[in-house]
Amino acid sequence: MPSEPREILETFPNPNPARDYTIHINIPEFTCLCPKTGQPDFATLNIDYVPDALCLELKALKLYIWSYRDKGVFHEAVTNKVLEDLVSAITPRFIRITARFNVRGGIYTTVVAQHRRDGWESPLEVTLP
Repeated sequence: MPSEPREILETFPNPNPARDYTIHINIPEFTCLCPKTGQPDFATLNIDYVPDALCLELKALKLYIWSYRDKGVFHEAVTNKVLEDLVSAITPRFIRITARFNVRGGIYTTVVAQHRRDGWESPLEVTLP
């Protein structure tokens, strides 16, 4: 069982590829380093995606996220890098990452990045009473 960070994203076959459905992943303990000061930055990452043929394996995602712990990276850069890596790994129909960084110097930062496969349209949401 791996006990160190890894930059490898593992996947598994989507058990229901004929249906559009959303997978929501909440990661409340994301950490990286400020590239200017070296101080730690803390964030909650929310990942919402509609899988196509593949889904993310969560243990591998945990180790991948852990790999950022000692990296100096700007909030905007890390959010977009995570998005690019996830798109590369699973080629989803749609994916959105919302990174809510904790306060630093009196400023909160939220970065939202998303990818939509060409031609894919979100189904209409059904609202029930």
